[in-house]
Amino acid sequence: MPTTPKAQIKVANLAGLFVEHLIEIGVATRPSLTAAQAERQELLGDLETYLERQRGLSPRSVKHVLGFAARFLAHRFGDQMLDLAILNARDVVAFMEHVIGRKTPYRDKTLSSHLRSFFQYLFAQGLITTNLSLCVPRVHKPWGARLPRYLSPDEVEAVLASVATNPRRGARDYAMLLLMARLGMRAPEVMAVQLDDIDWRAGELLVRGKGKRHDRLPIPSDVGEAISRYLREERTSTTIRTLLVSHRAPNRPFKDSQIINSILREAFAATGVKPPTPYVGSHVLRHSLATNLVRSGASLEEIGVCCGIDRVQQR
Repeated sequence: MPTTPKAQIKVANLAGLFVEHLIEIGVATRPSLTAAQAERQELLGDLETYLERQRGLSPRSVKHVLGFAARFLAHRFGDQMLDLAILNARDVVAFMEHVIGRKTPYRDKTLSSHLRSFFQYLFAQGLITTNLSLCVPRVHKPWGARLPRYLSPDEVEAVLASVATNPRRGARDYAMLLLMARLGMRAPEVMAVQLDDIDWRAGELLVRGKGKRHDRLPIPSDVGEAISRYLREERTSTTIRTLLVSHRAPNRPFKDSQIINSILREAFAATGVKPPTPYVGSHVLRHSLATNLVRSGASLEEIGVCCGIDRVQQR
């Protein structure tokens, strides 16, 4: 049995998946919900519908909002029935202190923003009489820590060159990273590109952004050549219209952006380029594009024209 904290978490997740499988095949039955659990499940289900249909949030953001909402309710009410009308600003601050006090948060800003989404929903539905989203404080972060972590232009090109020469899947991975390095696209946006989103005649790409917002961006020549090479040399015949798919049959789209993170980790190791943060994430290419453009003298308005201002603003 693994003893490291990370390994123990994985074992617990595996056990949960196994139980779900037993329930699905009829070997086990799902335990009946208590009245409090049923009430909470109904509230979170309605919240999920609101976030998807009215707010247009991505599945990843919806998952995080639901997670923090469930944790807040558990912290405030325990296993008891909900009494949302008694919630106040002290409850909000107490929960944030509880979360932040346990360990250093890795995603400081998301705690506040996701809680605001939850309380905005409660207020919009009339479940609370005070808009507690206005009471959610920001998590303090030193200015130096808030500066975007980025790679220099030479480091970006070294990483891209390493990926392009990978004999196993270089064409696909290179096209994938180039979309972020040249157009400032987010990883979920890259994963969502469809074959029909590419207008070869006009030289444009439809980007399915956050909040179900669609934008059209010009395709630089090197990006177009990279995508064309991938389609000719590596993408196997499939009926799936998603541009980037796995090499293994049945060549399905990727579930999340972890594939990009793993590609970057391999490239950093191969080139010797030091990642700007301990956690290697796909955002580093987008931040690098924005930062290097600003350092070259481009204004935010000019950056917005070339790749969409909402894509390159510092988080």
